[in-house]
Parts: sequence; C-alpha cells; structure tokens
Amino acid sequence: MTKKILTGTLLDDQLHLSLIEICEACASRTEWVIELVEEGILEPLGNQRDQWRFPGESLARANAARRLQHDLGLNLAGVALVLDLLEEIETLRARLRSQELPS
Repeated sequence: MTKKILTGTLLDDQLHLSLIEICEACASRTEWVIELVEEGILEPLGNQRDQWRFPGESLARANAARRLQHDLGLNLAGVALVLDLLEEIETLRARLRSQELPS
C-alpha cells in the first residue's frame, strides 16, 4: 500500500505578504506578480509597490494563476476570468449548502 504525503502552507487570515514575500512564496518573478495586479487577479493593499501588502489568500490565487497559465496556456485575461468564475461557483455552492435542510 502506497501512502501519499500531502504538504501545504497554512496561512492565517491576518497574514499579509510584501511583494518580495509573495514572489518568494510562489517562486515567481516580481514582474509577473505586478502583471497579476495590473490584470486585477491580485489586489494588494497600499498605493506604492514598495508598500504593497497582499492578504494571505493572494498566495493561493497566485499559485492557481500560475497553474492555469502553465497547464492550460491561458493568458492573464483568461486566468482572471477563470478565477472569478471559480469564486462565483464556490459562492453559489456555499449558498446552496446553507439552504439545504438536514435529512
């Protein structure tokens, strides 16, 4: 029997990452993260790049963006659309779950 070992990073809702930290955490270039911000995929807090702070969930979104680009060959506009649609689906599913009555 083969055992699977899962690894991951648990991020606190209060965690905020700098531009450098998010680049290091998702092993990407600064320019790519800036492109994600320009496309609206990531929304940092702060007005200047050196002041940007990314909420912890931005790391998962950046990693999902990378997978969509790599695996499906999507451009950043396509990535933004897919991520927004996936969030909408999750929101609708959560609403459905909250309305379901226990059996």
